[in-house]
Amino acid sequence: MRGEDDDSNSDLGADFFGTYSVILPPEPFVLGISHISQRPVPKHIPRPSYVTRSTDERQPTLGEASDGDGDGRIRLGSSGERRLRQAARLARDVLEYAGTLVKVGSTTDALDAAIHEYIVTRSAYPSPLGYSGFPKACCTSVNNVIVHGIPDDRLLENGDIVNIDITVYLNGYHGDTSRTFLVGDVDDAGRDLVTATNDALEAGIAVCGPGQPLKFIGKAIHDLADQRGYSVSSQFTGHGIGELFHRSPWILHHRNEEPGVMLPGHCFTIEPCLIQGSNPRGWIFPDGWTASTENCARSAQKEHMVLITDHGAEVITRD
Repeated sequence: MRGEDDDSNSDLGADFFGTYSVILPPEPFVLGISHISQRPVPKHIPRPSYVTRSTDERQPTLGEASDGDGDGRIRLGSSGERRLRQAARLARDVLEYAGTLVKVGSTTDALDAAIHEYIVTRSAYPSPLGYSGFPKACCTSVNNVIVHGIPDDRLLENGDIVNIDITVYLNGYHGDTSRTFLVGDVDDAGRDLVTATNDALEAGIAVCGPGQPLKFIGKAIHDLADQRGYSVSSQFTGHGIGELFHRSPWILHHRNEEPGVMLPGHCFTIEPCLIQGSNPRGWIFPDGWTASTENCARSAQKEHMVLITDHGAEVITRD
């Protein structure tokens, strides 16, 4: 199926978005996710507090903070920084492993099962599992799905692109990273989108450092997207991370005038979603999670964790 930019204000006119299968909610529609079963996690593995609050209070927890008070900075050189880096490295390793599983004919649920097992055998917890009820260990977003796709039984097809979003909870800290993978022989339009998304992330990272305004990240990403002819989703942001999965500072990927500067000890994700065409708007499937582009254009995303140091910025989920 070919996607086309149907925005009457589009600068791309009638250019096609390429050849790919559009992902739509399965019919008959089922509201919510209560029908999706969760895979078990061994009881000895500590859970984030949002899981223990919603399930079994007797499960072990490492005391994840219950709110986002303060500026979210970690003390550089501390044991907390060491554990943060360990979580980030594990997330990186899980994502690298996940990439080896992406093949034509695989299901995203099979990917999730393997990712789940990889994480728990390393005594870590898959952070998405149970977060606001999310039923899987990772998010898998295919083609026109922007973010938060729920792994399912659909077979990956030749020409798909799939973002795999990994977060792990290890020794009281979260590590978070994602990448969009090519499935088989992807058309030039899809490959170009993924390349531009990777470049946009690098543009955002390049402006990071102590004392730099947070808004510089969004400008750098948006400028590159404009140069390549893509739009940027403003509905989903990067976020501070550490003992909490999501907290301030919030990282906007589009041009903005939000206040705030990067300070030593800040750790946050940058995770832009670039979308084909000029319409970046998304809508949510009946499951309450899966976000698709309005016009079924493809979206790609890549994510890294950035730690602001005294003299610069370090990407702690990079190889």
